[in-house]
This record gives sequence, C-alpha cells and structure tokens, in this order.
Amino acid sequence: MPQKRRPPENRLVSQGAEPLDEGVFFRTWATDKKNVSIVVFSDKGSAVREIPMKRETTGYYSAVDAASSPGTLYKYRLDGNLVPDIASRFQPQGVHGPSEVVDGRSFRWTDSGWKPPALHELVIYELHVGTFTQEGTFKAIAERFDHLKGIGVNAIELMPIADFAGDRNWGYDGVSIYAPSRAYGTPDDLRTLMNSAHQAGLAVLLDVVYNHLGPDGNYMGVYSDHYFNAEHDTPWGAAFNLDGPDATPVRNHFAENPIYWMKEFHIDGFRLDATHAIPDDSPKHLIQQIAEKIQELGALVICEDPRNERQLILPRDVGGYGCDAVWADDFHHVVRVQMTHENEGYMGYFKGSMEELLKTVRQGWLFTGELQKDGIPRGTPGADIEPEHFVHCISNHDQVGNRAYGDRLNQLVSPAAYRAASALLLTDPYTPMLFMGQEWASSSPFLYFTDHHDELGKGVTEGRRKEFAEFSDFQDQAKRAVIPDPQALTTFNLSKLDWAQLVREPHRETLRLYRDFLRFRRDNLTDRRRGRWQVEQVSPTAIAIRYRRHGAGDILIVAQLEANDSILELENEQLRPGKGRTWKSVISTNEPAYGGRAAAGLESNGKKVALTEPELIVFSEQDGQDT
Repeated sequence: MPQKRRPPENRLVSQGAEPLDEGVFFRTWATDKKNVSIVVFSDKGSAVREIPMKRETTGYYSAVDAASSPGTLYKYRLDGNLVPDIASRFQPQGVHGPSEVVDGRSFRWTDSGWKPPALHELVIYELHVGTFTQEGTFKAIAERFDHLKGIGVNAIELMPIADFAGDRNWGYDGVSIYAPSRAYGTPDDLRTLMNSAHQAGLAVLLDVVYNHLGPDGNYMGVYSDHYFNAEHDTPWGAAFNLDGPDATPVRNHFAENPIYWMKEFHIDGFRLDATHAIPDDSPKHLIQQIAEKIQELGALVICEDPRNERQLILPRDVGGYGCDAVWADDFHHVVRVQMTHENEGYMGYFKGSMEELLKTVRQGWLFTGELQKDGIPRGTPGADIEPEHFVHCISNHDQVGNRAYGDRLNQLVSPAAYRAASALLLTDPYTPMLFMGQEWASSSPFLYFTDHHDELGKGVTEGRRKEFAEFSDFQDQAKRAVIPDPQALTTFNLSKLDWAQLVREPHRETLRLYRDFLRFRRDNLTDRRRGRWQVEQVSPTAIAIRYRRHGAGDILIVAQLEANDSILELENEQLRPGKGRTWKSVISTNEPAYGGRAAAGLESNGKKVALTEPELIVFSEQDGQDT
C-alpha cells in the first residue's frame, strides 16, 4: 500500500523530513518569520530549487516536495538565513552543511524476536564509538561482541552519537540530536550495529543530552528565541524553554527524540545526561514525560544526577518520576578516595572512610540529606529502594576523562587494590557498569578531546588547562601547559583502546578476573533484593556482604581495599555460618590466575581469615561440622 501523508498530529516526530511515496514531507517550527522555505541542493552544493512552506495554526511550517526523495540535500531559509534542519536525520557534510533526507524503511531488520534483559539482570558497558576501536565506527563495534559477551556484559551504553562540529568529540557538544554522527558512519550503519547487537544478545542503551547543545552548529536561536527560557539557567547558559510561552514545540523536540531512536534504530534504553540541569516547572517534568512514553514502548531510562534524588526513581503512584535507575557515583568517589586519598575538586566532599563505604553499600549512595562543606544539603534516603535502581561503577567517561591526563584507576592504585575494587563492583547488589577497557586494566588514557574551529578551539584548550589551576599539582603554569591539548589529533588517537593488550600480562589476568567474577554473580547472586543481604564492617579496614539464599548456602563476600593486617573472626554474629555448616573459600582476587601472589586462607579450622593486602574473597556456606 502506498504510504500516505500522515496528519501532523500523528507523525512520529513533529519536525524534520519524512519520505512519502509522493515525495518528501518537510516540517519545522519557527517564530516571528515572514517567509520560510525549503532550499534543495545538488551534490555539488548549488541550490536547484526553493519550495515555500505554509504556516500551520500551530506555528509549524510544512510543505510537500514531489521532486524530493531519500538522499535529497536541503536547508531551510528563514527570512534571510539559510540553515540546516535542527531535526535533521543526517548531516553528511557536517553540522553546518545541508541536511539529508533519510528513509529507514528499506533496512531489513532481523531482530523481531529480540527481548532485552530485565533491569535486575543488566551488566552495562559504557563505550565511546570513536575510541572503542581503531576504526572508530559503528560497524567496528560489532567485531568486539564476542569479547563483551565473554566478559558477561549484556548491555552496551553508547556515549552520545548526536552529530557535533568537527570530526571528534566526546559527544556532549552535539547539536543535531536526531542525526547519528557522520564521524561514525551512516544511519544504516547504526541500524546494522543495532541489528547485530540484538542477534548477539546485547541490548544497546544510548546516552542523550537534553540539557544543552554544543557551542558550534547550534541554530536553534535562528529558528526562534522561544527555544530558550531566560528564567532558568544551566551551567551552559540559558535553559531550554520547557515551561514558558510556546513551550510545547520545544518539549516535543526533546520528548520525541528517544521515541525516534527507538522506532528508527531499535534502541533499548537511554541514559539522560545531567538531569539536574534540566529545569522544568511544568506540572509534569520533561524527565517524567520521557520515562512514561519510552517505558510504554519497552525501553529503559537511566538518569545521570549527582543530587541523590530519590524522586527520579520512585514509582509515579507515590510522586516519583518512575525512571528505571540513576547513576550513583558516590560509590565510585568513596572507593577512589579510600584507595588514593584524593581530596581535591569534588573528591574533597568524600573522606573515603569505612563508615562512608559501609553506608554507601547499604543505601546505594552516600549522602542522604547531610549538609555539605559548602553548607548545602545533598541527598535523600535510598535504603528502601531496590538495588537494581542504582548504577555503580569504579570508572566512567567522566571519572577518567575529567582528569588532566585521562589516567585510569588501575594506573593510580596497586594491582591488588584494583582487583579488589573491581570485584566489589561485580559482587555488590547494585547494577554494575564498566567503562571500556577497565576489564583488562587498559593503559590507554581517555582524554578530553574536541575538534572545534580555530578560535573556539583555542578557547577550549585554554579553558581546559585553567580548570586545573586550583589543583595542587597544576598551580604552576608550566605544568598546566603540558596538559594534553583537547584540539590535538594525538590526544584523540591516544585515547583509542589498544586491543593487543588483551593477550599480554597483566591485562589477560585482569580480564580473567572480570570474566570469572561476573560469571559468579550471574550464577550465584541472582536474588539481590533488599532483605536478602546485609553488609557490615567486620574489621577496621574490611566489610562483608552476606547474601541469604533460600534452598542453598549463604554467600559471604569479604572486601578490603587497602593494605592492612586484618583478622576476621568468622565466629562472630555477622559472619557465623548456619548450624551444621562451614565456610569454604570459592574465589579470591589475589589468586595467581588473576595476577596475585596467593589468596588469604582460612585459619583455625575455618574460624578465621587473615588479610594483609587489598583483597576480596568469596566464601560459600557448605554442609559440614557445626562451628
């Protein structure tokens, strides 16, 4: 049946170019314009025709061009300004060039039987498309699926892919939020990646940015001043107009975006960047609006938010937004500070004490309303929220890339400490997330990189180095001058993973640890609900997590992240095995197979364990003598 033009209210996305059998339907929103038209370009860059657009009563402008088809290049002329479509589906010549009409209907999907893993099953792997492989493309990711599956990962999280100025970027300077970046491939290349991922049993989550656009290629203000609301501020300037006059088209532009990624590319879920910086005083916050719709369609939504705000993940029937999970970076901060004793920047809010580690594992995050050193309270309680709703990590793009030299945790602590922290992440009750390369203790840095035009790029370079002026290591201007230049191509290339390391020591041993501990998690720690586990401090430098398993012996996980002599009495109330049972050591991070010297053993007929260095040991309850 020929596809007929759908009325505007039934379109998947309010704006953009939609191919029809009789041509292409173009639609955009602009205010205070006398004339709005479509300008079609040849492949050589010359204008070949111009089609006037008619203003609808809603303020949108639309037109059908029978001569256009998939592959047509176009821009909109807004009075005297010729600009790309802000809802473009592809920018083959960059974000300043013409937009391309894209038709995804011809792609042959083979994932109709795909069912993504449930939230409580997720093991997430965050990656940057441009640096995950040497090729830096969508297609190249699929070549590493066997590696990811072999670790135990079942969900990939792509850092933002919305198109940006230049050829390289973290993705948080995106300006074309509907257009997969041409730096990584075509829209069909992304579809191929998604189809292949589902065939391999991998879900794909997409990092999306709805709090700001990048500084180069953002044409929103040309379309309408009403895209912004001066009543709200963000760290990047005026906020988007989500709650003022003419807010509906602006909300549509963002609320429809994840639906588009789902329908057009079969994305399984989303990570919403910096949700604390999306001000919205509407009766229904944009975050909740997005969560409701994409969950209805079967996708997940995870927020990045440093506030420890429970409202984000509380059910909607008790006043929450109903999002599926939130990044709980307190876990990373406490673990890092305990092992490195860093106390500058935002790490200065954390002591890294055993009390902090214990509370963080109990609650999901550390701060639950306490006054910070700046006098501002932070956080809400989390101990009544199921662990699957908190995403824990010991590394992510921010915690590596926001360091001056992009150094990874494994380069800052001893191998034994890194193994213990890794295993704690993989065995605690919360949703684990890995950052690309951490599973083999990669030595490749992940630096901050950009590719802006000369004037803007110079400011980025200077600003990047100025950021570190407050840190003790960089108060000398000469030291700041050697911080890698974000604009340099070498900075980007250094950030690419070196996959040849997988077969070398000590990387292969670390990889084996990740594989084995994730396998243990999958096979033995399936029930991580509140009430099925407890965590206690069992020595001055060790904690123990005990999983109560119905119909099977309990699991006891003892973790010490610093070198210290600790004697753990397995006869005390928290650690005592059940009547007629005893503890048996199952796996330790200090086994030679993982690069350690030897695991700490049980002493005194299984009643004590002596720790001397960082280590995580897993014990299982076995039938045996009554201890």
